[in-house]
Amino acid sequence: MRVRRTFAFVDLCGFTALTDTHGDDEAVAVLATFRFALRDVCSRRGVRIAKWLGDGAMLVCVDTAPAVATVLEMERTVMEERWPLALRAGMTTGDVIMFEGDDYIGHPVNLASRLCAAAGPGEVLAQPEVAACAPEWVAVHPIADRALRGVAQPVPLVELSPRGEPV
Repeated sequence: MRVRRTFAFVDLCGFTALTDTHGDDEAVAVLATFRFALRDVCSRRGVRIAKWLGDGAMLVCVDTAPAVATVLEMERTVMEERWPLALRAGMTTGDVIMFEGDDYIGHPVNLASRLCAAAGPGEVLAQPEVAACAPEWVAVHPIADRALRGVAQPVPLVELSPRGEPV
């Protein structure tokens, strides 16, 4: 069964190095803070955490605007609260196969994961279709198309960043 969904992968940059230099207890404390904050934002915005990926997560939403708002609110929280690690994210939207009722298979999922991996600290990379649905408090910055591992053609991209207060 094909469904249209918006996907975001979010990841804490430098988690392995943090664990190495500050130890497991510090890493667990940072991870607990991240997961608590993400659960809070997702629950308020109607975005589902599809799965935890160690120091990251896969998010899914039936509407694009709440997904964008969730990721950018998390980005703003990380910056304002001066977390020891930066957040990075990749976002896409599109038709996918719903597999066994709780998993998603298809190019948009894979692309969102690749965008997150390609993002630098503090970057939110997205397809232009995602940016078209961004709330007005989100700034959209066109950037060059980017070649991604496993993707045949360079991908048109924008970078999203928070401006003003999240609504």
